[in-house]
Amino acid sequence: MENLGRIGFSEEQADLLDVATKFCREKSSSEKARALLTDAHGFDQDVWAEIVQMGWLGIAIPEEYGGAGLSLAEVTPVMEQLGRAFLSSPFFASTLAMQALLVGATEEQKQKVLPQIIEGKIATCALAEAEGHWDLSKISCEVEVKGDRLHLKGAKFFVEHADVADIFIASIMHDNQPALVLIEKADIPENALRRETVIDETKRSFQLALDGISVPKTALLDKGKSAAALHHLHLAANLLAAAEMIGGTQAVIDYTIEYLQTRKQFGKLIGAYQSLKHPTVDAFIQYEQARSHLYSAAHCFNEQGTGEIATRMAKAQADAAFSYASDRSIQFHGGFGFTYDCDAQLYRRRAIWHASQFGDAAYHRKKLAELLL
Repeated sequence: MENLGRIGFSEEQADLLDVATKFCREKSSSEKARALLTDAHGFDQDVWAEIVQMGWLGIAIPEEYGGAGLSLAEVTPVMEQLGRAFLSSPFFASTLAMQALLVGATEEQKQKVLPQIIEGKIATCALAEAEGHWDLSKISCEVEVKGDRLHLKGAKFFVEHADVADIFIASIMHDNQPALVLIEKADIPENALRRETVIDETKRSFQLALDGISVPKTALLDKGKSAAALHHLHLAANLLAAAEMIGGTQAVIDYTIEYLQTRKQFGKLIGAYQSLKHPTVDAFIQYEQARSHLYSAAHCFNEQGTGEIATRMAKAQADAAFSYASDRSIQFHGGFGFTYDCDAQLYRRRAIWHASQFGDAAYHRKKLAELLL
């Protein structure tokens, strides 16, 4: 573990950070995020088309499938800036689905599907179940084989952007072993999707009923790679989530400082009071620590052992930093902070959402204890 804690920042990461910062600042804001709360799909489809055109979906995909041939380390600064600007899109969902295909699909499936997603087809993963396990290998959904068809059974939860997705990657049990299956939009019957009410209303999350869905046997991903694919998916999801959380942490700290520098009480700017100064500094220190963990994890993500440890550390630190900074922002805004009109509420809800997905700080600390002790 001699490489643990090492941070690298490539020229490609720096370039993407600059481009993503400018683009996200121009295309999104908390005001626009609020306006999209009532939108049918929850994101600006014109902005999504621009993201596709810029090639961001192909960043971590090899060139033979139409990608840029880089890695998730280069996706990290993009995800960070999406979180900072509160830019809602299917980028997280589609990127994760492509990682499932990249690690777990057959060569034929990769050649066929990955270019379609890079070119704009929306993809998502259906992994969570009613039991709420963060261990993705714990699956209750099953499949019944009839001839050359697979008949799926069960239900999936927290399926992001399922209403607009063209491609679904779902986890099932096949021959008593975890497996992944590719489902196309045409395979999903009417009324199979039900929108969920979740804490972060900027997200679009759905329950997917697998009952009634039938796919050809060729839709099954490479079973010999299923365990590795699920493990990779878990870590990739946490790395991307940590990046979005770090961006959100920076944004909520900026939002809080702006308020502290404008709000007066008893004729004095409230930012001058030590009871508000010190927690704000604490929030910034936690943010810097968490961001260091993030880019350390991005740098060594593909290193066996070290990558998992660094990623779990990054998610745990991002969870703690984002939760603290957004909570302090709510408190500092007084009564207004406890209303939904205060942007601190949006950030706090985003922190809670990510803590509920793929493991909170306590879960990852427990896993780290098992890995390190």
